[in-house]
Amino acid sequence: MYSRKTARLASLILLAASAAFGQMGRRWPSEKKIVPDPVTGVPITFLTSTDGAYRQSKIYQTHRQWTADGKWLIFRGTRETGSQAFAVNEETGDIVQVTESGFSGMLCAGNRTMKLYVLSGAGGRGSGAASGSRQILEIDLARLFADVAAGAVKPAANYQRVGGTIPDTLQVDGNMGLDANDDFMYFRVGGPETAQLSPGQTLQPAFGPRFRQTTSGLRSMNLKTGEIRFIVNVGFQIGHVQSNPWMPGEIVFCWETGGKAPQRTWFVKADGTGLRPLYPEAPQEWITHEAVISKDEAVIAILGHRSIASATPDSDWGISGTMEHPTGVAIVNLRTRELRMVGQVPTWSQGRSDWHVAGSVDGRWAASDDFRYEVWLIDRHSGEMNLLAGPQKTGADHIHPTFNADGTKIEIQSALISKDNRSLNIAVVPVPKTWLNRTYSTKAPE
Repeated sequence: MYSRKTARLASLILLAASAAFGQMGRRWPSEKKIVPDPVTGVPITFLTSTDGAYRQSKIYQTHRQWTADGKWLIFRGTRETGSQAFAVNEETGDIVQVTESGFSGMLCAGNRTMKLYVLSGAGGRGSGAASGSRQILEIDLARLFADVAAGAVKPAANYQRVGGTIPDTLQVDGNMGLDANDDFMYFRVGGPETAQLSPGQTLQPAFGPRFRQTTSGLRSMNLKTGEIRFIVNVGFQIGHVQSNPWMPGEIVFCWETGGKAPQRTWFVKADGTGLRPLYPEAPQEWITHEAVISKDEAVIAILGHRSIASATPDSDWGISGTMEHPTGVAIVNLRTRELRMVGQVPTWSQGRSDWHVAGSVDGRWAASDDFRYEVWLIDRHSGEMNLLAGPQKTGADHIHPTFNADGTKIEIQSALISKDNRSLNIAVVPVPKTWLNRTYSTKAPE
């Protein structure tokens, strides 16, 4: 009993010390708990376990979730300090705030370094930026975590620096991806500077009921010098932007319509060459949620969530998205451009269709969630697809599964333990040991 009281007192002292310098480095005690999945029995480790006023969500599945040392998970959250970025230590459960004055768009954790990159707000605190301009900030997580552990947190300026400033003539929202070598940031832009399209590109008509006709582009920033370079301008609205975390200078992005796009997935090199569809889709295919999963591969979802009767030529999304044609989880080879189907939600499931998809870098596994908020695991060698976690409640957002670096676990966001059935928590689902221990043979079974 004495040791618990002592630990609690030490924690309160640490909280007070960190708060004295502001918000970056503020620490929350562990909220970690292990909850068996009600359907499969798989032990789900919840690294946050709050609802109501506290809200959190994982980084989108296109991006790195764990820090480079594999010990911390970065996530977005709203706590007493407002909307910020946080990190949770997977072993201890400690939660640390890692931004000072918020951010816009994507959180980009370093591939090789213990750094975090974010887009600040206009005229960010202490940035010295002109009004309306935006900065990409580099945050030294290793230094911050060391000072948090020592109870010696300093003002935010000791942990962050400005990687570069984006002028207000470029409209940005933080949709960006960090290059494999952590030295360039690729980001989406809009506005008048995107009106002159790259060679071979034309202004596309509005498609679907949500998005207007427009132009957009990609730019790069040298995070050492702040130099901004042109990559490409296209005649449609660019959505998610991601890098290839294993191959410098490769970018994958999408045409965002809010639903089906005429050509969803795109590939381009950082110097603007090689612009092409990642997977050239047919009118009946509803392609979505592309993610680069290894040096040579990306995973996509081919949706089958609409009824055949509803998908008429005059409907909002045309004839796409039904199971009249092949659907499921597909892997695209970035070099050969070949596509292989690796799994599909089984007919007995009420999940309707694979929705958000992921894959392990070693090529062993793929994963998906479905429209019932279930999590599926796919053995790419055998083709077996099993339910990993049952319905997770219809939370404030989707599951968005992402594998860790060694393919032994999957991060999700889940409302399973939330009293309001909506608030999301950061959780980790293990790949079962029986699957990890599998060996394979071409010998026929007896």
